[in-house]
Amino acid sequence: MEDLLKEDQNTIRALAHGDIVDGVVVRVDPDEVLVDIGAKSEGIISNRELAARGEQPVSLNPGDSVKVYIIQPEDDSGNVVLSLRKARAEGIWQAVAEKESEGEILDAEVREQNKGGLIVNIMGLRGFLPSSQVARQFSGNLIELVGTKIPVKILEVNRKRNRLIVSQRAAQDENRARQREELFEKLKVGDLVTGKVSGVTSYGAFVNLGGADGLIHISELSWDRINNVSDVLNVGDEVKVKVIKLDAELSRISLSLRQMSEDPWDTIEQRFPPGKAVPGLVTKTKKYGAFLQIADGVEGLLHISELSWDHVERTEDVLKVGEEVEVMVLNADKVRRRISLSLRQLHGGGPGTEGGEYTPPSYDFPEDEDDEEDGEGGEPAPAAEPAAEPVTEPVAAAPGGEPEEAEAPEAEAVTPEPDGEEG
Repeated sequence: MEDLLKEDQNTIRALAHGDIVDGVVVRVDPDEVLVDIGAKSEGIISNRELAARGEQPVSLNPGDSVKVYIIQPEDDSGNVVLSLRKARAEGIWQAVAEKESEGEILDAEVREQNKGGLIVNIMGLRGFLPSSQVARQFSGNLIELVGTKIPVKILEVNRKRNRLIVSQRAAQDENRARQREELFEKLKVGDLVTGKVSGVTSYGAFVNLGGADGLIHISELSWDRINNVSDVLNVGDEVKVKVIKLDAELSRISLSLRQMSEDPWDTIEQRFPPGKAVPGLVTKTKKYGAFLQIADGVEGLLHISELSWDHVERTEDVLKVGEEVEVMVLNADKVRRRISLSLRQLHGGGPGTEGGEYTPPSYDFPEDEDDEEDGEGGEPAPAAEPAAEPVTEPVAAAPGGEPEEAEAPEAEAVTPEPDGEEG
């Protein structure tokens, strides 16, 4: 008999405040519910817990399995006092702690704003979203989020202090990283994509493609020369662009707006043959000459030596920015994207030839600023009339193309004098 009593005592569960245990409903009375939890006496759940204010009523029947929280291991009557609500709450805290360890993103309902941030409801628990962890686009106006559901990531769970801290910014960054990875897997060079302009800088415009921003460099905005990005695009504009370069390692996407239209240089040699007179608008003046726009997306160089048959000291003495003038095409080069122009060839007073027409010189400029050699073909490039100072000559490139200027060698070949000889 003594052995049987010891065995029976060993099967009785030892209970402590705060334990969460499984039980089976034995009886449902008007004022309480009896639950068998394996103790020496049944546990009691007050019926007030079954219909708490603000919560859905709980319906229990004999035989139902429930999880309960031990409020008091033994009351004055020898019964165990239990709580359903606290058991559910503890279960939620445990679930939230698991979500934190797994790094899962959860939906949170924003309830109200306080001095330090926002109060949110996560899985029935009260959490805190500090203002420093609000998404960047809402950091200046938290009230916009009240009453909405937002994705958050759990930063801290402390059950003893009832502390639950979350971050909307961390969730947003993680989502963007995932979307960026998916975007790079999907995108290919040459794809046409649509996005919204998210930022404008002095060197280009950023376009949000959903998960990552791509950059349209200022040189890829238009075939025309663009001085200010905001002349073409502004934040919020929707734009269709072409993907021209991808770098997954650096998370960089290069885009082009101008390549959505035909390159005006594709037919440049047919449209502007040597000797053709065309109107031009002066867009820029330099000490070596002036740039003129002669068509959409096409600029040519009018070298200072081609301004007049007379010696010209300064380009600005003849032409001003914004002035319209008719010029002659000397040479159009599709491959190098260069056009040489002349003003003096349209006017008389220049050198003549016996028995033939005057052939204008072809200006061939250095490829880059460090090029100290003569132009291609082995012939020295014709320069302005002899001067004591070296002449700085340009690389006449299309807008956004090759460098605009190059330091030419000191003048060796000179512009033909009016003695009848060809240059």
